Amino acid sequence: MNFQQVTIELLAGFLENCELFIKTLLFSIPLGLIITLGSMSKFKPLKYLVKTFVWIIRGTPLMLQLFVVFYVPGLVFDTPMRNRMLAAIIAFTINYACYFSEIYRGGIESISQGQWEAGKVLGLTRPQIFFKVILLQVVKRIVPPMSNEIITLVKDTSLARVIAVAEILMAAERFTGKGLIWPLFYTGVFFLLFNGVLTLLFGYLEKKLNYFKG
Repeated sequence: MNFQQVTIELLAGFLENCELFIKTLLFSIPLGLIITLGSMSKFKPLKYLVKTFVWIIRGTPLMLQLFVVFYVPGLVFDTPMRNRMLAAIIAFTINYACYFSEIYRGGIESISQGQWEAGKVLGLTRPQIFFKVILLQVVKRIVPPMSNEIITLVKDTSLARVIAVAEILMAAERFTGKGLIWPLFYTGVFFLLFNGVLTLLFGYLEKKLNYFKG
């Protein structure tokens, strides 16, 4: 098996990682905001229900959640999950939405109540205060923890192999079984480059959002 053929198969696997990464972000970022609103709700039953759900998801391994999403429908409802990538997307989306929700909540609660009151004194409506004063500060404050979680997501996509999603690490392990060790190190390069680009992107974003001090 030549270098070019191995590289092509590793690239094909990495595209699976990229698909899982992009779709997880696409769905988990807005879902996380919805979960945040539930956890901050003044309706106590909803608030405690959402907080319990977040506690369960954050307190159990992502690998276990992958198994649950993929195998439980077939065991309980007799309708097996046939699309492995879809199962991975669902599990990753729920997991990361719960983590993002806590970041959102922390960002919102870090803004002092005095800024809301100052906005009211200036005659601004509550939506105007939120979008013109509060939101920009929240975005700035959550970028560092969000970037950390997103970089972790890149690496976590390799867990999808436990339900046989043909991502890059699964492909590398297959070659290792044939006596080739270098594809494992090659896989590390893919992740390092991807995370390197994200690190530069988030560093640039933090500088652009540095219009607030303190």
